[in-house]
Amino acid sequence: MRNIISLCLLAVVLLTSCGNVEPRIIAPGEIWPDNNGVHVNAHGGGLLLHNGIYYWYGENKCDTTSSAMVGVDCYSSKDLVNWTNEGVALAVSDDAESDIVRGCVLERPKVIYNEKTGKFVMWFHLELKGKGYSAARAGVAVADSPTGPFRFLRSGRVNPGVMPLDLQGEEAKAKWDALDIDKYDKNRNPQAEEWWTPEWREDINNGLLCKRDFDGGQMARDMTLYVDVDGKAYHIYSSEENLTLNIAELSDDYLSHTGKYMRMCPAGHNEAPAIFLKDGTYWMITSGCTGWAPNAARMFSAPSIWGPWTQHENPCRGEGAEITYGGQSTYILPYGDNFIFMADIWRPKHPSDARYLWLPIQFDENGVPFLEYMDKWDLNTFKAVEEAK
Repeated sequence: MRNIISLCLLAVVLLTSCGNVEPRIIAPGEIWPDNNGVHVNAHGGGLLLHNGIYYWYGENKCDTTSSAMVGVDCYSSKDLVNWTNEGVALAVSDDAESDIVRGCVLERPKVIYNEKTGKFVMWFHLELKGKGYSAARAGVAVADSPTGPFRFLRSGRVNPGVMPLDLQGEEAKAKWDALDIDKYDKNRNPQAEEWWTPEWREDINNGLLCKRDFDGGQMARDMTLYVDVDGKAYHIYSSEENLTLNIAELSDDYLSHTGKYMRMCPAGHNEAPAIFLKDGTYWMITSGCTGWAPNAARMFSAPSIWGPWTQHENPCRGEGAEITYGGQSTYILPYGDNFIFMADIWRPKHPSDARYLWLPIQFDENGVPFLEYMDKWDLNTFKAVEEAK
């Protein structure tokens, strides 16, 4: 009898506490103060959940330039709302010979944890100082702790001398061999033909720019990382002058590429990839290529990380859908059985004031993801605060 009474009292306490759960409000586009009252400075970033703590990594943006003057910042949180500034996880270098010298372009850092090695691995898009966006490199760093310090290892183009999976086979090889890499290059061919014609699209699809960059490695710009359920990790990045996305397998230690990769949506002009897995289907949200200006999001799905990938309609609904509510995708965070879409609202004239657009991913009756803008929403319910009351 005493045990029954105790269980009843426990049930009452639990019911009472559940009815008074403190809301955890996300306010897209607003200043997001850290523990010091300063706006979180982690742009183009991603999150890592490790031992019950979320770590948010992103570009430290200065007031007047988007070049990397500090490096990659790290913040920690147990509730995704209140963030503690953990300092600089990867610092730029003052060595003029370093690839990551102060003033380089260091973008979209992502960190994953390797269960086998116990190391934290960071990949990012790197452009060499003073070279504009011509380097198109991927950089990698490693640390023993989630907050760093991360040790920079190297940077470079990806998978030099390796054919992608989608261009293998006799028929693809014959089309590849027939390609003239100077045909559309105005810098090397005065009679260069125009881009965006049906013939040009076919040549891109057959591997024109992949062939051009074959020996030195493929271009790697806007990027994300993804660790699959089997522990395999993938580096997904914009390549071929941002015309084509590449999905490249990482080595078991996550520090290099295996040479296994595929091209996704050639000539589709996608960047800012963000990926998640739901009920056996891989979903990827990207953006178009319009510089700092927002555009309509794109969405793709596949039964395997290796495809085939199918394009869907813009996942955004309602007012502002045509510009992704002013943001650009950077990461999709699994949260229990739910997913959070993370994007940046860029402010190129005042980079440090860029804002964060976090929204709950919803699913229609057919299981297709979609987004709706919310001024404020509650992490406890994944609903707008008006609906959560």
